[in-house]
Amino acid sequence: MDEGSNGQFAGVRVVVFDLDGTLIDSKVDLAQAVNSTLLHMGRARLTDETIFGYVGDGAPTLVRRALGEGATDEEAEKGLAYFLSYYRAHMLDNTVAYPGVREALEGLKERGMAVLTNKPVRFSQAILEGLGLAGYFQYVYGGNSFATKKPDPQGVNVLLRDFAVAPREAMIVGDSDVDVRTARNAGTWACGVSYGFGTDGLRAHPPDLMLDNLAELPTHLVGKR
Repeated sequence: MDEGSNGQFAGVRVVVFDLDGTLIDSKVDLAQAVNSTLLHMGRARLTDETIFGYVGDGAPTLVRRALGEGATDEEAEKGLAYFLSYYRAHMLDNTVAYPGVREALEGLKERGMAVLTNKPVRFSQAILEGLGLAGYFQYVYGGNSFATKKPDPQGVNVLLRDFAVAPREAMIVGDSDVDVRTARNAGTWACGVSYGFGTDGLRAHPPDLMLDNLAELPTHLVGKR
């Protein structure tokens, strides 16, 4: 749905962004890290598209899905350790900000901005710093920042307190149903982007606003007063 022109979102004071598939195109580096892990574990490679379908619920879940249903907890733990070590060294080899991201962040500087991702927080901070985006955000929280991950609203609730805003004064921007469900669980607005990992999930869980390019977002948050 797209109703930004009627001022529906004019009260949004805080924008909370997902990271992978929303702000950054990390597909190649994630796929290479997963396949390197599978090779290390004596498993067959997966296609990039298969791996992309596993992204969004955090590194432990990504690795376990890649290893397959028969993987033991010990194998999953060993695979995760290798994955994190490999990815730490290679997470900026090919990763870039999506077109329109820098323009969007520039256009939203008067609002509060944060990143809430299921990716480990240190990796998230390092990527944002490496791409020159870290300075736009007052807070960056990752999948290991809280006891629960998205779509649980815990992280959003903390951010609402951090920024001292009500749920309807905040918008979550993401590329998957995980982000929309997080917004619904927290009572905030939800904005989806069409270019990330989770387009199929967004069809099942439609956001309040859908964008093809993030640079369009600032205009939707102005509207008629």
